[in-house]
Amino acid sequence: VHTSETVWEAQFLVAATGPFSAPATPDLPGLESFRGQMFHTAAWNHDHDLRGERIAVVGTGASAVQIIPRLQPLADTLTVFQRTPTWILPHPDQPMTGWPSTLFERVPLVQRLARKGLDLLQEALVPGFVYKPSLLEGLAALGRAHLRRQVRDRELRAKLLPHYAFGCKRPTFSNTYYPALASSNVEVVTDGIVEVQERGVLTADGTFREVDTIVMGTGFRMGDNPSFDIIRGKDGRSLAQTWNGSAEAFLGTTISGFPNFFMILGPNSVVYTSQVVTIEAQVEYIVSCILQMDQRGIGSIDVRAEVQREFVRATDRRLTTSVWNAGGCSSYYLVDGGRNYTFYPGFNRSFRARTKRADLAHYSHVEPVSPTALATARETVRSR
Repeated sequence: VHTSETVWEAQFLVAATGPFSAPATPDLPGLESFRGQMFHTAAWNHDHDLRGERIAVVGTGASAVQIIPRLQPLADTLTVFQRTPTWILPHPDQPMTGWPSTLFERVPLVQRLARKGLDLLQEALVPGFVYKPSLLEGLAALGRAHLRRQVRDRELRAKLLPHYAFGCKRPTFSNTYYPALASSNVEVVTDGIVEVQERGVLTADGTFREVDTIVMGTGFRMGDNPSFDIIRGKDGRSLAQTWNGSAEAFLGTTISGFPNFFMILGPNSVVYTSQVVTIEAQVEYIVSCILQMDQRGIGSIDVRAEVQREFVRATDRRLTTSVWNAGGCSSYYLVDGGRNYTFYPGFNRSFRARTKRADLAHYSHVEPVSPTALATARETVRSR
């Protein structure tokens, strides 16, 4: 690993850079000419006071759903630029105080049962997400009822009602988002942004809105994360060059041509229950690889190309009917060609079972590196 200060040597490399680590800012014409403040939700300017300002929020995904209810009371005016509405469900979270907290503290089994119940409830949604999206219609009905209850204005309701299957894009929970959008100082704009000018934003209907601050709630660079350009395989090609816009891996963890390299939350590793489940399962898989290599005296492993191809083929086939692929929307779950590179096509229990213990038969491997070869490699690195 080459840094600005030195070079670090290791037998194994784990990329835990995360898919939500590099903010994505849309390439809007004239954005560089804007004279006010502009920042992304993931790079918040905490020194800037937003009170009494004319604020614009670009995007209505999960980040915007969280920040808009906080910005609305501060703003003189709040303009929300929405390209696609989001399915919003009532937020079930409650403060853990009083008797529930006491019960969990005194009877830990109750807390474990509550966690298990939540896990099973989320797992019960998998058939709808992966195999038969019509099973999710009950949740869509709940979302429509939530919208009707919190937004009385019919014109605004029409703007906020999604016209794609529930779950196709990431659904979000909130009890405060809709009331914030229905406030008198908030405008939801669905016309596309044509240009950003020095003092505001021009939309396709010809309307110009003056704003003081633009907040980008525009997500992250999922398919072109900057880390993909700096990680190189045995042939010298980077991840970005190898994938060429369509990320593929085996169990979302290892990539053919990148020996002794492991990825956390790599392609097709996400289970819908929680990404924490994926992370813990992948860590267990990585440890299993390293322990077996140590026990058998193996110095390097590289997942066989045919093994990776078969995993990708099976994954693509099973996701064909999923709500993410067939739900009628465009999302960050899919690459430009339409391939779903995000989700594992099944239950989290299936993913955990497949990653419980690594099968080194899936890999090409070599004997431990000799001291002479290691010294030669070090000298090559230094000469670069």
